[in-house]
Amino acid sequence: MTWTVFIATMIVCIIKVLMTCLPTGIVERLLRKYAIHATLTEENCTISIDGKQLKDEEKRNVIHSFNEASFLEKYMIFKGYNEDAYLHPENGGTPIVINTKQGRKNIIVLVFRYNDRVDIVKQYKRKIVAYSALSDALQKRTMSV
Repeated sequence: MTWTVFIATMIVCIIKVLMTCLPTGIVERLLRKYAIHATLTEENCTISIDGKQLKDEEKRNVIHSFNEASFLEKYMIFKGYNEDAYLHPENGGTPIVINTKQGRKNIIVLVFRYNDRVDIVKQYKRKIVAYSALSDALQKRTMSV
């Protein structure tokens, strides 16, 4: 009886240590998989502003600015209630449209400029995620268009 309790206690302790001290590679992979503000790569993206596709240096600058943006807050979107307000905001201006692929998912990212932030709306399948970020370069970029 005491050996059974001892072995069970040891197994529980080992599982607890493994769950609380995961290797760095596994933690980074989990964080990348569930990140709201994921990073973009140049190979998987097409970027357009007002129907005009960006090429080479402009594309690299927008991707770099997007990747360097600081996440501020996530917005709550309710299907059929307020999703249209995020997809077509009244004073959002002309959005930067980014078509990208992450894994097997095709994602459309809309970037809207405001004076104090940048609103980012991600659409994939039937799901919409909206959040705000802080990026001076993206704000200035969308102002010049």
